[in-house]
Amino acid sequence: MRNILIVGAGRGIGLATAQLLKDENLFTISRNLTTELESLETKFFELDVSTDDLSSLSLPEELHGLVFCPGSINLRPFNRLTEEDFLADFNQNFMGAVKVIQKCLPAIKKSKSASIVLFSTVAAKVGMPFHTSIAASKGAIEGFAKSLAAELSASKIRVNVIAPSLSDTDLAAQLLSTEDKRIASAKRHPLQRIGMPEDSAQLVEFLLSDRSSWMTGQIIGVDGGLGNIKL
Repeated sequence: MRNILIVGAGRGIGLATAQLLKDENLFTISRNLTTELESLETKFFELDVSTDDLSSLSLPEELHGLVFCPGSINLRPFNRLTEEDFLADFNQNFMGAVKVIQKCLPAIKKSKSASIVLFSTVAAKVGMPFHTSIAASKGAIEGFAKSLAAELSASKIRVNVIAPSLSDTDLAAQLLSTEDKRIASAKRHPLQRIGMPEDSAQLVEFLLSDRSSWMTGQIIGVDGGLGNIKL
């Protein structure tokens, strides 16, 4: 049984990942303990990693996997975004990951074969209107992950990034609040459907496993083809 930490496990992709990995020894972080997460009986920490001190985070001596799922969807025209908006997205999407990885690195290194999985967005690859803040912070994750993968490769620690398109989660509820919005979103994707949390969670499971033992520094799209295909 492996020790795995999932940050942002209360809902969406993080929760789907925790449900998929329920037979592992899970440590989870979320701002709120949801009923679904509580039912998994994980070792839970109520934290906002973008703002809270992480000294209360008690980890096992060895950590075999780290998954950082928090994200934001702050879609507004550039001229309506403030400096505080950009900093808030940057802190949540990027600096939160930096803080957690630095806290966990001693335990990760002790496992000698750990995997770190981070999340970006298809919008970091494909220019989309109103995505400047989220694309900037997630673009930082992609560059960071490649450099970190190079730095940690000698320790046999893998670092990979999943870049989803819009998925049917609480975070996207406002963008999928009507049937017309759902149909329009599905049609934007070559595979003609909206992503599900399980689409990304299943890739997390693979990236944490030995089946991906020769993969590191990769940005992997789970986006219905949106990132590479134009119809």
